Amino acid sequence: MMNRFRSITLFFLALASLGATVSGVEKPNIIVIFTDDQGYSDLGVQGVTADIKTPNIDKLAAAGVRMTAGYVTAPQCIPSRAGLLSGRYQQRFGVDHNGTYPMPLDEVLLPQRLREAGYVTGMTGKWHLEPNHVQLPWIRENMNGLNHKKKIVPQDIPLSAKMPYFPSARGFDEYFYGQLNRFWCNYDLDGNRIEPQWLDDKRYRLDVQTDAAVTFIERNHGRPFFFYLPYFAPHVPLEATDKYLRRFPGEMPERRRYCLAMMSAIDDGVGKILKTIRKHRIEKNTLIFFISDNGAPLKIHKEDLPISFKGGAWDGSLNDPWVGEKGMISEGGIRVPFIMSWPARISGGTVYDRPVISLDVAATSVAVAGLDTSEELDGANLIPYLTGEKTGQPHEALYWRFWEQSAIRMGDWKYLKAGKREYLFDLGSKEHERANLINRYPDKVGILKKKLESWASELKTPGLPNGDLRREGEWYDTYFKDQD
Repeated sequence: MMNRFRSITLFFLALASLGATVSGVEKPNIIVIFTDDQGYSDLGVQGVTADIKTPNIDKLAAAGVRMTAGYVTAPQCIPSRAGLLSGRYQQRFGVDHNGTYPMPLDEVLLPQRLREAGYVTGMTGKWHLEPNHVQLPWIRENMNGLNHKKKIVPQDIPLSAKMPYFPSARGFDEYFYGQLNRFWCNYDLDGNRIEPQWLDDKRYRLDVQTDAAVTFIERNHGRPFFFYLPYFAPHVPLEATDKYLRRFPGEMPERRRYCLAMMSAIDDGVGKILKTIRKHRIEKNTLIFFISDNGAPLKIHKEDLPISFKGGAWDGSLNDPWVGEKGMISEGGIRVPFIMSWPARISGGTVYDRPVISLDVAATSVAVAGLDTSEELDGANLIPYLTGEKTGQPHEALYWRFWEQSAIRMGDWKYLKAGKREYLFDLGSKEHERANLINRYPDKVGILKKKLESWASELKTPGLPNGDLRREGEWYDTYFKDQD
């Protein structure tokens, strides 16, 4: 009897072991590439501009799905990144814009979730979710010694206050964190694990970020991994080496030339990553997202300021054919390049035109990793919609609230409120945001406003903005001058 019991026990143990092996094979590697201030038109595969050269990213799209209605949750760096990595509308935890809060320490991030599924997690590049000097609400609550100062500068926030918010403390097993030439890391680019320390690398920032990504893959290709690659480009300061600048001769604004060169450097990086996963025969079972964090900052006039100017200016990128720019929740500020590739599950060469959002990265990743879908997440698992297992739309509606603006997209309809100005657009029409239909469809406006107000009531700071435009006034005067 004992032998029989032992045999049955061994059988089920073997079955469980086999199941774990199958599960391990089925779990895809996940890479999230998040560019910085890249406009919608600046991929060759978008077919909008003729001067951009991104052959490797175009191949990534050809092997997967290009989303023509892909959105981010905010038209600005910090809140957009907070939404992506939490999988939740960032207004739920108070990160409404750059000047509010860092990513709260009690918010569960995607790498923390994937660790629970057995993933090794890593990142390099721009983080931007630690405390900074413009986050006055956080400073008032946490840095009493600064409350007397009229002007707070970056150096006023000590490293000790930032470290608990660094990637090293937020779910990343391996990190080469830094956006310029100094990096907080626990592995080096020779592939060695090292004690956490600061390393200086004076080479071109984008090449270093690519090398850190490739090194991580070389170290971890034998197990399921998640890697977050937020390239610091084409965000200012505009920098490029001759290797990339020489690819774009001829007459053009210099800021455009530098943007094209920086995007070419990112494209080379994507090519190296694809080459690395092919070398290790994991290309088919690697899920890759390529998304921008918000639209390009045109500064209205796209002024070709000298490259030596390091402040906020047009970064050379373009948002065509959409209206508006970074800082606006019109399409130009929030509708961005959005690609997914997973050859094992998704048919290549697909174009998907239903609205999706960066929140879907977390929901999709959690689902394909075999974790229970968290009710906290606001995104949708996109895979069933891309494989045909599900029909319809991934989202009933998408929502935005930023500065004095708020908006909802439901199907092809978008209601946008900026200060006291109201707009209704049919995004399925050729006019998209160039024809305000607010007076033609009052019933539709009522439905959309009610849903938007209901969503806003759930946020950390409830409600919708209702004041006059402050920072956004000139934008709306310019881009929507004939629609008020």
